Amino acid sequence: MAEPDASAGQSHKKSGSLMTIIGIAVLTLLGAGGGWAVGTIVAPNIKGAKEVEQAKDAEAKKKAEEGLARISTEANNVVQLEPITSNLAYPSENWVRLEVALLFNGPPDVKVSEDIHQDILAYIRTVSLQQIEGPRGFQYLKDDIQERVDLRSQGRVSKVMFRTFVIE
Repeated sequence: MAEPDASAGQSHKKSGSLMTIIGIAVLTLLGAGGGWAVGTIVAPNIKGAKEVEQAKDAEAKKKAEEGLARISTEANNVVQLEPITSNLAYPSENWVRLEVALLFNGPPDVKVSEDIHQDILAYIRTVSLQQIEGPRGFQYLKDDIQERVDLRSQGRVSKVMFRTFVIE
């Protein structure tokens, strides 16, 4: 009588492991089918976004080829300076890239803007990373550059506009 109980336990173990394998197989198939369905729904949207981005890039290149002037018209009196890229005084392995635009009170003066560009470049080379860390340091940097521009332009530039500021 003890023999039938032992064989019943083994068949129960076999059916339990078989059910586990079947369950894992069904879940794998459901996961694969769901991934395929989501991929077919999302993939066309991604392809469409790439085409839109490529069209925008082509339009931007076309405008650049037409020759957009760095110096704007006399109507708004704004001069965008060439990007300033330099290493800092300390630590010297850190680099700064700065793009600045100047708002003139009257018609823009190219010579003054080039002098200001060189003055800002010389100043950036004397600044350490600790001096420009955080929002307060950035504000001090802006104030210092504005003061240098005021001195160099003798009041002909009313505002310095920071377009980009990157430290690497």
